[in-house]
Amino acid sequence: MQTLGARMEHISEGKAVLSMEIAPHVCQQHGAVHAGATFAIGDSASGYAALTRIAPEMEVMTVEMKVNLLAPAIGKRLIATGQVVKAGRRLVVTRCDVEAEGEDGTRRIVAILQGTMIPVDTPLA
Repeated sequence: MQTLGARMEHISEGKAVLSMEIAPHVCQQHGAVHAGATFAIGDSASGYAALTRIAPEMEVMTVEMKVNLLAPAIGKRLIATGQVVKAGRRLVVTRCDVEAEGEDGTRRIVAILQGTMIPVDTPLA
């Protein structure tokens, strides 16, 4: 997330919001944010949301994640809002909307993600 310049905007029980400025190093040849960067910020927002619903000494890892890219991610920044759909004992199901914010402050959804996270003991290595 440091490479993307992403930062935490909000975190609460079952929800996390991350944002990142749209800069040339995250864009593809047509000027839109690369799908990989869009996916990465959505996956991270989902993971942070899942962390709020598990034991504090645990971490999460993505088991699977589906992404629908709906529109080119063009504007001044991306905002990813991850939410927990269901937190079970072994798996946490999440969803995330990724929006592109224009220079005028308007937003449009550019991607939606749905995934499954699994709690893991730390350290991972």
